[in-house]
Amino acid sequence: MIDEYTLKKLQAIAHTLRRDVIEMIGVGTAGHLGGSVSLAELMAVLYFHTMRFDKDKLRDPNRDRLVLSKGHAALIQYAALCELGLFPREELKRVKKLDGLLQGHPDLNIPGIEAVTGSLGQGLSIGIGMALALRLDQSKGRVYVIMGDGEQSEGQLWEASEAAANFKVDNLTAFIDWNKVQATGPTSETFNIPDLDKKWRAFGWEVMMCPGHDIAKIIAAIEQARQVTEKPALIILDTIKGKGFSFAEGNAAYHNGILDDATYKKALAELEAGL
Repeated sequence: MIDEYTLKKLQAIAHTLRRDVIEMIGVGTAGHLGGSVSLAELMAVLYFHTMRFDKDKLRDPNRDRLVLSKGHAALIQYAALCELGLFPREELKRVKKLDGLLQGHPDLNIPGIEAVTGSLGQGLSIGIGMALALRLDQSKGRVYVIMGDGEQSEGQLWEASEAAANFKVDNLTAFIDWNKVQATGPTSETFNIPDLDKKWRAFGWEVMMCPGHDIAKIIAAIEQARQVTEKPALIILDTIKGKGFSFAEGNAAYHNGILDDATYKKALAELEAGL
Protein backbone atom coordinates (compact mmCIF):
# COMPACT_ATOMS: atom_id res chain seq x y z
CA MET A 1 0.00 0.00 0.00
CA ILE A 2 1.42 3.37 -1.03
CA ASP A 3 1.07 6.28 1.38
CA GLU A 4 -0.60 9.52 0.34
CA TYR A 5 2.59 11.57 0.50
CA THR A 6 4.48 9.23 -1.85
CA LEU A 7 1.51 9.05 -4.21
CA LYS A 8 1.27 12.83 -4.51
CA LYS A 9 5.02 13.12 -4.95
CA LEU A 10 5.03 10.63 -7.82
CA GLN A 11 2.00 12.28 -9.43
CA ALA A 12 3.85 15.60 -9.33
CA ILE A 13 6.92 13.98 -10.91
CA ALA A 14 4.81 12.50 -13.73
CA HIS A 15 3.40 15.99 -14.33
CA THR A 16 6.92 17.42 -14.46
CA LEU A 17 8.05 14.74 -16.90
CA ARG A 18 5.21 15.68 -19.25
CA ARG A 19 6.26 19.32 -19.07
CA ASP A 20 9.85 18.36 -19.87
CA VAL A 21 8.70 16.43 -22.94
CA ILE A 22 6.76 19.42 -24.24
CA GLU A 23 9.75 21.70 -23.67
CA MET A 24 12.06 19.26 -25.47
CA ILE A 25 9.79 19.17 -28.53
CA GLY A 26 9.22 22.92 -28.61
CA VAL A 27 7.75 24.70 -31.62
CA GLY A 28 8.26 23.73 -35.25
CA THR A 29 10.19 20.46 -34.77
CA ALA A 30 8.79 16.95 -34.95
CA GLY A 31 8.87 15.03 -31.69
CA HIS A 32 7.41 11.81 -30.32
CA LEU A 33 4.84 13.30 -27.96
CA GLY A 34 2.06 10.69 -27.83
CA GLY A 35 4.01 7.57 -26.94
CA SER A 36 6.29 9.44 -24.56
CA VAL A 37 3.68 11.01 -22.30
CA SER A 38 1.63 7.79 -22.16
CA LEU A 39 4.56 6.48 -20.09
CA ALA A 40 4.87 9.39 -17.65
CA GLU A 41 3.41 7.56 -14.65
CA LEU A 42 5.41 4.40 -15.27
CA MET A 43 8.66 6.34 -15.60
CA ALA A 44 7.92 8.25 -12.39
CA VAL A 45 7.31 4.98 -10.55
CA LEU A 46 10.34 3.13 -11.92
CA TYR A 47 12.99 5.81 -11.54
CA PHE A 48 11.71 7.57 -8.42
CA HIS A 49 10.24 4.70 -6.41
CA THR A 50 10.86 1.13 -7.57
CA MET A 51 14.24 0.72 -9.19
CA ARG A 52 17.55 0.21 -7.44
CA PHE A 53 19.18 3.10 -9.31
CA ASP A 54 21.72 5.55 -7.88
CA LYS A 55 22.80 8.39 -10.14
CA ASP A 56 26.19 8.40 -8.41
CA LYS A 57 26.73 4.65 -8.96
CA LEU A 58 25.72 4.11 -12.57
CA ARG A 59 28.01 1.08 -12.91
CA ASP A 60 26.87 -0.63 -9.72
CA PRO A 61 26.67 -4.32 -10.68
CA ASN A 62 23.60 -4.74 -8.48
CA ARG A 63 21.67 -1.86 -10.05
CA ASP A 64 18.35 -2.41 -11.79
CA ARG A 65 18.37 -1.95 -15.56
CA LEU A 66 15.70 -0.30 -17.72
CA VAL A 67 15.53 -1.03 -21.43
CA LEU A 68 13.17 1.20 -23.40
CA SER A 69 12.45 -1.12 -26.32
CA LYS A 70 10.10 1.46 -27.86
CA GLY A 71 13.09 3.73 -28.26
CA HIS A 72 11.18 6.44 -30.12
CA ALA A 73 9.70 7.40 -26.72
CA ALA A 74 13.16 8.36 -25.46
CA LEU A 75 12.00 11.87 -24.52
CA ILE A 76 10.18 10.60 -21.43
CA GLN A 77 13.26 8.65 -20.33
CA TYR A 78 15.46 11.71 -20.90
CA ALA A 79 13.05 13.75 -18.79
CA ALA A 80 13.38 11.28 -15.90
CA LEU A 81 17.17 11.14 -16.14
CA CYS A 82 17.34 14.93 -16.20
CA GLU A 83 15.11 15.24 -13.13
CA LEU A 84 17.44 12.77 -11.39
CA GLY A 85 20.33 15.14 -12.15
CA LEU A 86 22.28 13.01 -14.62
CA PHE A 87 22.83 15.91 -17.01
CA PRO A 88 22.13 19.67 -17.09
CA ARG A 89 18.65 20.93 -17.96
CA GLU A 90 20.20 22.90 -20.82
CA GLU A 91 20.46 19.62 -22.72
CA LEU A 92 16.66 19.43 -22.95
CA LYS A 93 16.84 22.38 -25.37
CA ARG A 94 19.32 20.57 -27.62
CA VAL A 95 17.53 17.30 -28.33
CA LYS A 96 18.47 15.93 -31.76
CA LYS A 97 20.99 18.73 -32.27
CA LEU A 98 24.48 17.88 -33.53
CA ASP A 99 26.06 19.56 -30.51
CA GLY A 100 23.59 18.04 -28.05
CA LEU A 101 23.84 15.00 -25.81
CA LEU A 102 20.31 13.73 -26.33
CA GLN A 103 19.57 12.01 -29.62
CA GLY A 104 16.27 10.89 -31.15
CA HIS A 105 16.69 7.38 -29.75
CA PRO A 106 18.51 6.11 -26.64
CA ASP A 107 22.29 6.22 -26.94
CA LEU A 108 24.95 4.77 -24.65
CA ASN A 109 26.72 8.13 -24.46
CA ILE A 110 23.81 9.38 -22.36
CA PRO A 111 24.28 8.74 -18.61
CA GLY A 112 21.78 6.20 -17.32
CA ILE A 113 20.94 4.64 -20.70
CA GLU A 114 21.53 0.89 -20.67
CA ALA A 115 20.91 -0.03 -24.32
CA VAL A 116 20.66 1.47 -27.79
CA THR A 117 17.10 0.90 -29.01
CA GLY A 118 14.83 2.10 -31.76
CA SER A 119 14.60 -0.82 -34.16
CA LEU A 120 11.42 -2.19 -32.66
CA GLY A 121 11.25 -5.72 -31.32
CA GLN A 122 14.83 -5.95 -30.09
CA GLY A 123 14.64 -4.55 -26.58
CA LEU A 124 13.20 -7.67 -24.99
CA SER A 125 16.06 -9.79 -26.37
CA ILE A 126 18.54 -7.30 -24.90
CA GLY A 127 16.76 -7.34 -21.55
CA ILE A 128 16.72 -11.14 -21.39
CA GLY A 129 20.47 -11.21 -22.03
CA MET A 130 21.00 -8.73 -19.21
CA ALA A 131 18.78 -10.71 -16.85
CA LEU A 132 20.57 -13.98 -17.59
CA ALA A 133 23.94 -12.30 -17.04
CA LEU A 134 22.74 -10.92 -13.70
CA ARG A 135 21.63 -14.41 -12.70
CA LEU A 136 25.02 -15.86 -13.57
CA ASP A 137 26.67 -13.16 -11.47
CA GLN A 138 24.25 -13.83 -8.61
CA SER A 139 23.38 -10.14 -8.70
CA LYS A 140 20.35 -8.67 -6.96
CA GLY A 141 19.66 -6.46 -9.95
CA ARG A 142 16.43 -6.74 -11.93
CA VAL A 143 15.67 -5.83 -15.52
CA TYR A 144 12.65 -3.85 -16.71
CA VAL A 145 11.74 -3.73 -20.42
CA ILE A 146 9.15 -1.36 -21.88
CA MET A 147 7.56 -2.32 -25.19
CA GLY A 148 4.93 -0.66 -27.35
CA ASP A 149 1.71 -2.29 -28.48
CA GLY A 150 2.48 -1.63 -32.14
CA GLU A 151 5.79 -3.37 -31.49
CA GLN A 152 3.91 -6.62 -30.85
CA SER A 153 3.88 -7.26 -34.59
CA GLU A 154 7.66 -7.85 -34.55
CA GLY A 155 8.68 -11.51 -34.85
CA GLN A 156 11.89 -11.26 -32.82
CA LEU A 157 9.87 -10.13 -29.83
CA TRP A 158 7.90 -13.39 -29.80
CA GLU A 159 11.05 -15.48 -30.16
CA ALA A 160 12.43 -13.61 -27.17
CA SER A 161 9.24 -14.18 -25.18
CA GLU A 162 9.60 -17.94 -25.68
CA ALA A 163 13.25 -17.82 -24.66
CA ALA A 164 12.44 -15.92 -21.47
CA ALA A 165 9.88 -18.53 -20.46
CA ASN A 166 12.18 -21.40 -21.42
CA PHE A 167 15.03 -20.06 -19.28
CA LYS A 168 12.66 -19.10 -16.43
CA VAL A 169 13.88 -15.50 -16.40
CA ASP A 170 12.12 -14.38 -13.24
CA ASN A 171 14.37 -11.37 -12.58
CA LEU A 172 12.79 -9.58 -15.54
CA THR A 173 9.55 -7.60 -15.67
CA ALA A 174 8.27 -6.41 -19.03
CA PHE A 175 5.62 -3.81 -19.80
CA ILE A 176 3.44 -3.15 -22.81
CA ASP A 177 2.37 0.46 -23.27
CA TRP A 178 -1.06 -0.48 -24.57
CA ASN A 179 -2.09 2.96 -25.86
CA LYS A 180 -3.80 1.43 -28.92
CA VAL A 181 -2.42 3.91 -31.47
CA GLN A 182 0.77 3.61 -33.51
CA ALA A 183 2.46 5.83 -36.07
CA THR A 184 -0.21 5.72 -38.75
CA GLY A 185 -3.40 5.02 -36.83
CA PRO A 186 -5.11 2.62 -34.43
CA THR A 187 -3.19 -0.61 -33.88
CA SER A 188 -6.42 -2.53 -34.48
CA GLU A 189 -6.51 -1.22 -38.05
CA THR A 190 -2.78 -1.30 -38.81
CA PHE A 191 -1.86 -4.76 -37.52
CA ASN A 192 -4.49 -6.13 -35.22
CA ILE A 193 -3.21 -8.34 -32.40
CA PRO A 194 -6.15 -9.14 -30.12
CA ASP A 195 -6.00 -10.87 -26.74
CA LEU A 196 -2.44 -9.84 -25.89
CA ASP A 197 -2.87 -11.12 -22.35
CA LYS A 198 -3.91 -14.59 -23.52
CA LYS A 199 -1.09 -14.74 -26.07
CA TRP A 200 1.60 -13.89 -23.53
CA ARG A 201 0.17 -16.36 -21.02
CA ALA A 202 0.25 -19.02 -23.73
CA PHE A 203 3.94 -18.22 -24.21
CA GLY A 204 4.59 -19.02 -20.55
CA TRP A 205 4.48 -15.59 -18.88
CA GLU A 206 2.72 -14.38 -15.75
CA VAL A 207 0.49 -11.57 -17.06
CA MET A 208 -1.20 -8.71 -15.25
CA MET A 209 -3.48 -5.97 -16.62
CA CYS A 210 -3.14 -2.53 -15.03
CA PRO A 211 -4.54 0.99 -15.53
CA GLY A 212 -1.47 2.71 -16.93
CA HIS A 213 -2.04 6.14 -15.41
CA ASP A 214 -2.91 4.98 -11.88
CA ILE A 215 0.32 5.19 -9.91
CA ALA A 216 -0.87 3.18 -6.92
CA LYS A 217 -2.02 0.33 -9.15
CA ILE A 218 1.21 0.41 -11.18
CA ILE A 219 3.22 0.04 -7.98
CA ALA A 220 1.00 -2.81 -6.80
CA ALA A 221 1.37 -4.61 -10.15
CA ILE A 222 5.17 -4.26 -10.08
CA GLU A 223 5.31 -5.58 -6.52
CA GLN A 224 3.16 -8.53 -7.58
CA ALA A 225 5.45 -9.17 -10.56
CA ARG A 226 8.50 -9.19 -8.30
CA GLN A 227 7.00 -12.08 -6.35
CA VAL A 228 6.70 -14.29 -9.44
CA THR A 229 9.22 -17.13 -9.59
CA GLU A 230 10.26 -19.61 -12.28
CA LYS A 231 8.79 -17.47 -15.09
CA PRO A 232 8.98 -13.90 -16.43
CA ALA A 233 6.23 -11.37 -15.69
CA LEU A 234 4.43 -8.96 -18.02
CA ILE A 235 2.34 -5.95 -17.04
CA ILE A 236 0.02 -4.66 -19.76
CA LEU A 237 -0.59 -0.98 -19.07
CA ASP A 238 -3.92 0.33 -20.34
CA THR A 239 -2.85 3.84 -21.35
CA ILE A 240 -3.93 6.78 -23.50
CA LYS A 241 -1.58 7.95 -26.22
CA GLY A 242 -0.88 11.65 -25.69
CA LYS A 243 -2.26 11.51 -22.13
CA GLY A 244 -2.53 14.95 -20.54
CA PHE A 245 -2.94 16.95 -23.74
CA SER A 246 -6.47 17.10 -25.16
CA PHE A 247 -5.34 17.69 -28.75
CA ALA A 248 -3.00 14.68 -28.68
CA GLU A 249 -4.99 12.05 -26.79
CA GLY A 250 -5.62 9.09 -29.07
CA ASN A 251 -4.41 11.11 -32.05
CA ALA A 252 -1.90 9.41 -34.36
CA ALA A 253 -0.89 12.82 -35.75
CA TYR A 254 1.05 13.37 -32.53
CA HIS A 255 2.90 10.07 -32.63
CA ASN A 256 5.71 12.16 -34.09
CA GLY A 257 4.02 15.50 -34.68
CA ILE A 258 4.98 19.14 -34.90
CA LEU A 259 3.64 21.72 -32.46
CA ASP A 260 2.90 25.17 -33.79
CA ASP A 261 3.04 28.15 -31.46
CA ALA A 262 -0.66 28.01 -30.59
CA THR A 263 -0.59 24.27 -29.83
CA TYR A 264 2.58 24.62 -27.76
CA LYS A 265 0.92 27.34 -25.66
CA LYS A 266 -2.19 25.20 -25.33
CA ALA A 267 -0.08 22.30 -24.06
CA LEU A 268 1.55 24.50 -21.42
CA ALA A 269 -1.84 25.91 -20.40
CA GLU A 270 -3.28 22.42 -19.97
CA LEU A 271 -0.29 21.43 -17.86
CA GLU A 272 -0.82 24.50 -15.70
CA ALA A 273 -4.51 23.71 -15.32
CA GLY A 274 -3.69 20.16 -14.30
CA LEU A 275 -1.50 21.17 -11.35
